[in-house]
Amino acid sequence: MSRIRGMRAHLASSIAVTCAAALSLPLALSSDATATPSVAPPAAERRAAGNSTPGGTAPGSTAPGSTTPGSTQSLPLTPLTSSTPPSSDRTLPPSASVPAQGLARRDVRHFSLVGVVWDDPDSELHGRVQIRTRATGTTKWSAWQDVDTHNHEHAADPDTAERASGRVRGSTAPLWVGDSDGVEVRVQGEADGRTGADGRAVTAEPLPKGLHVELVDPGAEPPPQGPELNAPPPGVLTAESAAAASAVNAELAPIGATEIPALSQKETRADLLATRGEETDVTGTTGATNAAVAGAANPGAKPYIGARPRIVTRRGWGADEGLRESNFSYTKTVKAVFVHHSASGNNYRCAQAPSVIRSIYRYHVKSSGWRDIGYNFLVDKCGNIYEGRAGGVAKPVMGAHTLGFNSKSMGIAVLGSFGTANPPAAAVKAVAKLTAWKLGLYGANPRGKTYLRSGGGNLYRKGKNVRLNVISGHRDGFATECPGGRLYAKLGKARTTSARYQGR
Repeated sequence: MSRIRGMRAHLASSIAVTCAAALSLPLALSSDATATPSVAPPAAERRAAGNSTPGGTAPGSTAPGSTTPGSTQSLPLTPLTSSTPPSSDRTLPPSASVPAQGLARRDVRHFSLVGVVWDDPDSELHGRVQIRTRATGTTKWSAWQDVDTHNHEHAADPDTAERASGRVRGSTAPLWVGDSDGVEVRVQGEADGRTGADGRAVTAEPLPKGLHVELVDPGAEPPPQGPELNAPPPGVLTAESAAAASAVNAELAPIGATEIPALSQKETRADLLATRGEETDVTGTTGATNAAVAGAANPGAKPYIGARPRIVTRRGWGADEGLRESNFSYTKTVKAVFVHHSASGNNYRCAQAPSVIRSIYRYHVKSSGWRDIGYNFLVDKCGNIYEGRAGGVAKPVMGAHTLGFNSKSMGIAVLGSFGTANPPAAAVKAVAKLTAWKLGLYGANPRGKTYLRSGGGNLYRKGKNVRLNVISGHRDGFATECPGGRLYAKLGKARTTSARYQGR
């Protein structure tokens, strides 16, 4: 019963705790309309040629003594010409009429994830990005690997504080390559199909300015941690402890826990019913809307909700909380879920998933300039579920996953690339379990339809009210390949299974 009371207290006290934190620390929390970025280095500083941004030393990084600092090496790309020394198996030969930039093969410090960024987040990279790497401690180089260049649709909505921060940059999807100490990069513009007077291909548009390759080291795995570690002294109220006490998962699991335990469906339903009875007034919140609204209109109704699944917390996967902005951003409710693939490749073991997530987190924040990791949740190929963007797994945290539709939604990324590869059954089942629980908190039917107002994108103009599946793929809200054709084809099964888990 203590776990049931814990979740009830978490949901029922959302307003009171948020207000208490605001009184003690006015800028600790904010709604999506008023989120205030924390201090971070300007893009020009972060992009110093060959510069590394080790955690624990740069502004916004973890204080000395942290367990998973990680680092980012940011290396500028330079023009490639016909005189550039070729690799033995280069697949993109330089062309005088098609712009190309790259980085010659070189030794670097250890890294495990790689991506390419550029200055203007509104510029798209029309072309092909290829990377090859050398496994640490060997002389063996990988074959050329293509990097997904269309990543701008994974971003904060237009006209939001996160998008307008001045720190956001254009970026490719990140690619997980494993422990490496050598890299070579080539970026070539895309010809538009026309032929010039000299018979050469005509380029559609130049490559974006300020191209850099980002080499991310996720840092070491964190040692076992208990709830008592790193806790502030009794009676001491700090910005960090106030934010944690008001907006994360303290009522779902002990402070400092590495996972939120699963509940049975009976426990989950009993908890939600208790919450309905205690909390029906959800007006006046600043975004941290409690889930009691799901049954407020009909308190005696049987709640359709799936059992709460086990969720690995940010502490469980080793998040460096000094990287992200210190405040949190909420939307009003959760009406829909957008399913994504991370497009980071399938060459990882489930034991490496925390490292992959730490790398994506660092890439989103330090390289792309976002306030936190973009997704609300992540799922690995073994079906493990991970907390994503900070703010509380039961709360409507505003993400940066589906450009134009981040409001009143949440984003789930399945780690991997599923354009041609089938998603593991365990991952699809985990998506169904997670959505059955989270959508149940907000009274949403996984097999149903809902309306979301577009914030602007390439499919729907800003302000358009769009009818969508409650469980949608990223491509339903934006013209993109995400979540990959093979994963998208499994969403019908995920909807049916999720509804069944809810008891529908």
